[in-house]
Amino acid sequence: MPRGKRSHNEVATSSRSPTASTGLGLAGCDVTEANVKKPSSIRPAEGRLAVLLPGLGAVATTAIAGTLLARRGLEKPIGSLTQMGTIRLGSRKDARSPRIMDFLPLAPIGDVVFGGWDIFPENAYESAVHANVLEGRHLDQVKEELSRIKPMSAVFDPAYVKRLNGTHVKKGKTKADLVEQVRDDIRRFVTQNECDRAVAVWCASTEVYLEPGAVHQSVAAFEKGLLANDPGISSSQIYAWACLKEGVPFANGAPNLTVDFPAVWQLAKERNVPVAGKDFKTGQTLMKTVIAPALKARMLGVRGWFSTNILGNRDGEVLDDPGSFKTKEMSKLGSLEVIFQPKLYPALYEELYHKVRIEYYPPRGDAKEGWDNIDLFGWLGYPMQLKIDFLCRDSILAAPIVLDLALFMDFASRAGMRGTQEWLSFYFKSPMAAPGLTPEHDLFIQLKKLKNTLRWVMGEELITHLGSEYYD
Repeated sequence: MPRGKRSHNEVATSSRSPTASTGLGLAGCDVTEANVKKPSSIRPAEGRLAVLLPGLGAVATTAIAGTLLARRGLEKPIGSLTQMGTIRLGSRKDARSPRIMDFLPLAPIGDVVFGGWDIFPENAYESAVHANVLEGRHLDQVKEELSRIKPMSAVFDPAYVKRLNGTHVKKGKTKADLVEQVRDDIRRFVTQNECDRAVAVWCASTEVYLEPGAVHQSVAAFEKGLLANDPGISSSQIYAWACLKEGVPFANGAPNLTVDFPAVWQLAKERNVPVAGKDFKTGQTLMKTVIAPALKARMLGVRGWFSTNILGNRDGEVLDDPGSFKTKEMSKLGSLEVIFQPKLYPALYEELYHKVRIEYYPPRGDAKEGWDNIDLFGWLGYPMQLKIDFLCRDSILAAPIVLDLALFMDFASRAGMRGTQEWLSFYFKSPMAAPGLTPEHDLFIQLKKLKNTLRWVMGEELITHLGSEYYD
């Protein structure tokens, strides 16, 4: 698998040491410069980047079409931090806030080549039409390019996604055979499309709830489990394992047990490959990780938080199955307890009642509705209520995340960052972190962590927002 050509024009990072060391989470744990070596150089983003998407449905085709439109200058990539965001460097008085895409040696979106797998044979254009997220005025402009993107046959087992019946699927005697077939797909795609390297972002459906078992505890155990068709190994794990074997960074956009267990961490370390996840943070949970920090910041108490969603796309259909819903429910329930820290603030949050519901409602399609009722209390315990009705579009919110993760994961790989990329927690409902380490859910802390990681890697000073230097 090509890993990028080294050349005389490698991007050198500054040798200047930041004035502060903070937990950056570059390799799956809180780190400082003392225990994680800053890369002295970053391989340049030369050549084409294959972005491989397991699941060529609504999210994937929306991301692909939007990227194609953006690189032709027909639309703006709204929602993409890599394409539209800026990063402050140095003092506020310096007025240095370049675009992130100009600050980092990211792959240009013009060098991205999309591919993927799906359980249905329709090409990306046909799939996008079926998904009914984007209007014809957008799809028609990139119809030719979308039509050329034809999915490779998928690894699929209905035991893990019970509401779908795939017709375009791989067959093999063992799960080890399926891993090898996916590896062959990756190598073939990279060669045929003259790509220099690849990344993968899971955009397929939510699988049934699984907990780590004996098969997930080591590389040897997992390899043995593949040969024995161990039921603890799901389809998404097969994709992830194949990608890691090929040196391809893998980001998990669903709440599945996919890259968050010891065997993957061991293999990622051995192969020097970054992994990230899990579950794209899009609608309702995005709002929770904004509102909850605000309530906690003002020391306002919360007695109850009721959340319900209605959506009618394929994701909604899959989540109508109790097994898949449990996986999503566990993902959506985790953020509030971590943000509110009830053990530290028992008077405010110890009795919080948090309930989540997702209802499949076909008329809504991809335009889902997330409704929250929050029962809170303030001074002297007087009750108040906050109600949020987010009429959002699931794939529209997820599409820029797919692009950002692809580009950031490629950057991480070229910078020599391996294992869990906790600094990308900003994009996930259930951020991955080192074993025993509580992940950060506060959106604003996550964004600060992400940007400080970028500053650290590129040799810029970390931003603490202390500001005492302005008043000396």
